[in-house]
Amino acid sequence: MKLSNSFSGALRTFSYFIASGTHYQLDGIEYLSLFGNEPSAIERAFAIFANVIEMDENGEVVNAKYAEKRAVDYIRSYCDSKFEVQPPYEDWEIELH
Repeated sequence: MKLSNSFSGALRTFSYFIASGTHYQLDGIEYLSLFGNEPSAIERAFAIFANVIEMDENGEVVNAKYAEKRAVDYIRSYCDSKFEVQPPYEDWEIELH
């Protein structure tokens, strides 16, 4: 089975805004250096995105913005120790597969 176009589009959009440094929820957060210096932080953010995203029976993504928010909140909390993720992550959200 292939991933749906809906999922591919959601992943592509998330990847673009994270890699370009233009994600609106990270405005003012210096995180681009994580790509070269601390790739495990980016790895965890993508894991969160993949763990949280949900699709319906037709493969259509139903919560892309929420999955993005959970992933972006991780990056923000990684870069800003004062930022508190709400609600706190559950183990299944941050698990690496």
